[in-house]
Amino acid sequence: MPTPQTGRHDLRTVTNQAPLLAGHNVVTSDAALSDAVLRHADTATLDSLVGLGAEAGTAEAREHGMLANENTPRLTPYDRYGNRVDEVTFHPSWHWLMERAIGHGLAATPWQEQADGAAHAHVRRAAGFFAWSQTEPGHGCPVSMTYAAVPALRADDALAKEWTPLLASRRYDPGLRSLTDKVGALAGMGMTEKQGGSDVRANRTIATPTDGFADHPGEWYALRGHKWFTSAPMNDVFLVLAQAGDDHDRLSCFVLPRVLPDGSRNALDVVRLKDKLGNRSNASSELELDGTLAIRLGDEGRGVRTIIEMVAATRLDCVLGSASLMRRAVAEASWHVAHRSAFGGVLADKPLMQNVVADLAVESEAATALAMRLAAAVDAPHDPHEAALRRIGLPLAKFWVSKRVAPLAAEALECLGGNGYVEESGMPLIYREAPLNSVWEGSGNVNALDVLRALSREPEVLDAWLTEVGAARGADDRFDAYLDDTLALVGAWMGEPEAMERGARRLAMRMALLLQGALLVRFAPAEVADIFCASRLGAGYDGVFGTLDGGDLAAVVARTTPVA
Repeated sequence: MPTPQTGRHDLRTVTNQAPLLAGHNVVTSDAALSDAVLRHADTATLDSLVGLGAEAGTAEAREHGMLANENTPRLTPYDRYGNRVDEVTFHPSWHWLMERAIGHGLAATPWQEQADGAAHAHVRRAAGFFAWSQTEPGHGCPVSMTYAAVPALRADDALAKEWTPLLASRRYDPGLRSLTDKVGALAGMGMTEKQGGSDVRANRTIATPTDGFADHPGEWYALRGHKWFTSAPMNDVFLVLAQAGDDHDRLSCFVLPRVLPDGSRNALDVVRLKDKLGNRSNASSELELDGTLAIRLGDEGRGVRTIIEMVAATRLDCVLGSASLMRRAVAEASWHVAHRSAFGGVLADKPLMQNVVADLAVESEAATALAMRLAAAVDAPHDPHEAALRRIGLPLAKFWVSKRVAPLAAEALECLGGNGYVEESGMPLIYREAPLNSVWEGSGNVNALDVLRALSREPEVLDAWLTEVGAARGADDRFDAYLDDTLALVGAWMGEPEAMERGARRLAMRMALLLQGALLVRFAPAEVADIFCASRLGAGYDGVFGTLDGGDLAAVVARTTPVA
């Protein structure tokens, strides 16, 4: 029997609690990420991320992430005199996070670096975005859209020349000022509308040609309509879709600045901010356009084709962001069980807890490997194989990786028990954020159907996928059998569009798992690849974590646990 103690000090003495996960390097303590950077880039690239990783692992960064979510953005539609101002104000912690994300070159910087001949610019940026997003995921949205805007802007040389240097700047400049006074800029996008959502061809915003500005060339239009879900309304420029042409039936893309060339404020009204499940630090809004001026980007009627490069880049960030959430969740879980004892021993040494954490770790590593592989494809823009792999790999990864975050976050939270259910742990923030990337840039069905569209219209994408997964054939019998079964499924469905559409999710899952499996079989430690193939590619896989049947679990848990 424990000896009774007296005195308040004894009541308040804390034992057997895991210390705060802080003081570690988010890059160098992540073996899966570091290995991927070395695989697709070089030691110099990894070394360039050490400072970012150290800052991301500080208690200060963690605190700013929590404060930015606790103190959500506020909309002020009118000033005290009744003037329409539509100002969204953010907590200082939001600006702290944004300043460092931009300063670390996580926005559009790699496009400029790539144009200047730098190697591995997008791999470096992807690894940095993955690591820094673990501080707080919400501010990654404007960072991502700024990154993604550049390839779309290249449809017009003049617009690209005007905007790219500001979007690629490493200086965070959130003020509402004329471009001539700006040292950095942020971009957003406005695609969806309330009546159509993902079906952007149902958009009703209309674009009417109008006079522009004598000293600013371009085809100017006045836009009138409503945008249902536009994040970061305080950004400097937006790519939006609207119906142009004489009958307003030609969906086109437009560049919409918040400040016009004459220095006046554009007519861009923020109707309200969305009250969201997660992503609460980020301001997502409904916008009203009434005489709002914008320059057409690309040809009339080619809006989707013009903006698709922006969508592709943001989908990559959805994969990176999902993998980042997974890594943060697994890091918290593995750290906790390494420092918490129960039932006579450290939790990490308990066979069933090892099973759970090892399973979570394998899921996280598979997501990291696939995300970084797709980022590497952006570093080879003129390679046909890389372009085709990016085309098919992005919707596959977006579909699968973003869907795995929610169950993983729930299981990781459970590893902390009641401690994981309280806000101070950070796990509720991760859990609320988990479904976001499944919805952003096309839900699961949209991405699964995009996979079918690519397979049916672009035969080179299947060849690229086959080349990628075929590189692992012969290394693991389970992988080979799963690949053969998947190819048989594709063959059986070819020419059967209804069956193909009905099974689109099943096919997307299998093709994504094979991409992940190929990377792990070829490059990951044997214990990681073995567990992945035995569980994910085995018969009857149901997705329940902690049901592994063998494997070197202790080695996998040790590989994923942060070292502070």
